[in-house]
Amino acid sequence: MLKTIIFVAIGGAIGSVLRYLTSVFVNKYWSNHFPLATLITNILGCLLIGIFIGVLEKNNLANSNLKWFLVTGFCGGFTTFSAFGFENISLFQNNNLLLAFIYIAMSIITGLFAVWLGLFISK
Repeated sequence: MLKTIIFVAIGGAIGSVLRYLTSVFVNKYWSNHFPLATLITNILGCLLIGIFIGVLEKNNLANSNLKWFLVTGFCGGFTTFSAFGFENISLFQNNNLLLAFIYIAMSIITGLFAVWLGLFISK
């Protein structure tokens, strides 16, 4: 258990730093009101989690420390949107279309509401 936590922590630290550096780099060249750095981070995170899970499953490493490091740690630190994307693809692949659409709608609607509520509470 402790070894797994260490793998997740190291991966998360690297992912978080990379997220920060992505924002610094994008914002240096793109100064607009559109959150391009976050969009790039989320899409790249989705691509990476797909690649990581695909390669890990293909090589029978789906339950390895490498998964904890890359998927839970790195991708989790880089963006949790990647996990959201993977979970929805899994729901679609298992023919749970209604559940996938409910999850998507609830995540977006309640996520936006939660941000608004947090801002409201903090004022």
